Amino acid sequence: MMIIRSITNNSMQISPKTGGRPHILKNQYLIIGGIIVVLMAVLYIIQALSSGNPFRRNNSELIKNGKDTIGNKDSLLLNSRPTVLDTVKYEHLLYALNNGDSSGRWPVKLAYPLPGAIFPFNRVVAFYGNFYSKKMGVLGEYPTDTMFAKLKDEIKKWQATDSTIPVIPALHYIAVTAQGYPGKGNKYRLRMPNKQIDSVIRMAARINALVFLDIQVGQSTVQEEVPLLETYLKMPQVHLGIDPEFSMKTGKKPGTVIGTMDADDINFTIKYLSDLVKNYQLPPKVLVVHRFTQAMIRNYKNIRPNSQVQVVIDMDGWGAESRKLTTYHDYIYKEPVQFTGFKLFYKNDFREPNSRMMTPAEVLKLKPRPVYIQYQ
Repeated sequence: MMIIRSITNNSMQISPKTGGRPHILKNQYLIIGGIIVVLMAVLYIIQALSSGNPFRRNNSELIKNGKDTIGNKDSLLLNSRPTVLDTVKYEHLLYALNNGDSSGRWPVKLAYPLPGAIFPFNRVVAFYGNFYSKKMGVLGEYPTDTMFAKLKDEIKKWQATDSTIPVIPALHYIAVTAQGYPGKGNKYRLRMPNKQIDSVIRMAARINALVFLDIQVGQSTVQEEVPLLETYLKMPQVHLGIDPEFSMKTGKKPGTVIGTMDADDINFTIKYLSDLVKNYQLPPKVLVVHRFTQAMIRNYKNIRPNSQVQVVIDMDGWGAESRKLTTYHDYIYKEPVQFTGFKLFYKNDFREPNSRMMTPAEVLKLKPRPVYIQYQ
């Protein structure tokens, strides 16, 4: 933006004519330049108003410079949610996810989400992991460009298999990891430093991907851990995952038994995210809850998704196809909450004799069809 310095009265004068032609002083050029700048500003305002989005930068523009974005995280809040939800399309896509199921369980009857909802208008394909361990998932196993190439390849496969809805990439980062030792606070969990979370947000920005921050509470609680991520959860592209497997309410060490969460824990998280959506005028958040046993989620009927938060129960058990299908049927299909997810393992799905990773076409035969796909 051009800055016009103030001009003193002594400089505001015109010299006598020279050679029959008027001589214009330097300060007059500044005045003319100032008029041009004002006219350009007026044109910009008219254009912005006509677009219905004055003075609002696109989210992709805001996150091009990762350093600036992370330095001022609230800058992303300029990108407010859309104002209209296509309810006809929503109903059509929601019922299409049933995939012919006639049990009456699906779809779950809930209030419409706020405009800007991700599901059922899209399918999300996420890479999961942590930067400190190559064993926790594909996200931390490979160099960034290699990982991006693999993710792009999976996106293409899913889009080719189901072209009815767009496929969105996502990076699902474990921001709080369960530990086998007490650690700080004796809670058997380790919080990742902000610089690591900043890194995954910058990485996601390179490919316009969503970000999911995952919490393994250990002997802590979602009530203690979720609010600590608020700075990031206020960003419109950042969503949340919670993992009951590592919620050790019995006092056991993580990894020795499978943990559990109650509907109250999940509802607290929904309420917290819902308040952020309301307070900061955000599009709806997505909450992913992992599950592969009956006891991992208790009192599922009491879980309360709302217009601000879409809940995905993600089947994240590994192994042979038959066991994964049984787990999905028994703990996801038979206990409906809202939307479903399915996890695929690049290594663990091959551990048993004659086992392999399921293809997108095979996964999409499930009833209901998952809208969230996670690779580890």
